[in-house]
Amino acid sequence: MPPGPLPTFGVYLLGRTPPPVDWESMWLHWPDFWLPRDREQAEQVLHVAWQRAATERVEIACGGGRGRTGTALACLAVLDGVPPHEAVAFVRRHYDRHAVETPWQRRYVQRLTAPYVP
Repeated sequence: MPPGPLPTFGVYLLGRTPPPVDWESMWLHWPDFWLPRDREQAEQVLHVAWQRAATERVEIACGGGRGRTGTALACLAVLDGVPPHEAVAFVRRHYDRHAVETPWQRRYVQRLTAPYVP
């Protein structure tokens, strides 16, 4: 675990079920280098993470921390008001310069044009 307080909520972007954690969490079936298997569920889960991040410590994680995590962070940036065509550059500037690894991950972020509304 990195230093600091534990998360109160986690979103895990993995190709298989993640191990259990001591806080509330959600799993998105998201194979390495690809996109979420269920895009509607992904929008819902990322919206929940975005809402909860306003008042809680939220963890977003995948296996390597760049492609899937970077893509999810770029989607959260869009939900927070960053224009979709700028979100990947924003995440690369503020998180990891290698974030969002594939062209289809970049397109996925750019096509996220409206916040999820339950």
